[in-house]
Amino acid sequence: MTSPEVAATGLRERKKAKTRAAIRAHAMRLFREQGYDATTVQQIIEEAEVSESTFFRYFPTKAEVALTDDFDPVIVEAFRAQPRELSSIQALRSAFRLAFAQLSLEEESEQRDRMALVMSVPELRAAMLDQFASAMQLLSEVVAERAGKPVNDASVRTLAGAVVGVAMSVMFAITENPSTDLPTLLDEAMAHLEAGLSLD
Repeated sequence: MTSPEVAATGLRERKKAKTRAAIRAHAMRLFREQGYDATTVQQIIEEAEVSESTFFRYFPTKAEVALTDDFDPVIVEAFRAQPRELSSIQALRSAFRLAFAQLSLEEESEQRDRMALVMSVPELRAAMLDQFASAMQLLSEVVAERAGKPVNDASVRTLAGAVVGVAMSVMFAITENPSTDLPTLLDEAMAHLEAGLSLD
């Protein structure tokens, strides 16, 4: 039986996630309708019907709305649940498939829009370098944990870097063709990595 404290904590977390998602959804709509540069934080606040302090509690800057998502913890959880007999790349590929399977069509569309936006706005595109560095560190940590190796092991970092490279290639493809099926594209790219990146 769930204790009242645990239930209350769960409710708070769900409310936080809902508020964060609502702010991001309104921001992305404004970015699409009038452009990233023309959209102000105040407009996002008004559309989302939240206070200024609430906005900045979730997103320190306007750029963070476009640069961040809540996908990483889902992928990490799915990765850790993969059978031990799978290689790290196979486990990551399966984790990506499972994570995307949980997305609604609207959430998947928002992911595509966010990627296209980031790649099309110079300010966001430059800031993505920090995001990729963070993603590579996170991947290194979970891969090292699974493989029983140090986080700074060269093979761990190389694999993490390769997966981040896959993500970058997918982002470029989405920018060129926004109607591309994102989960399928990512899975195909991971399959190519799993196969050893052969060009034959």
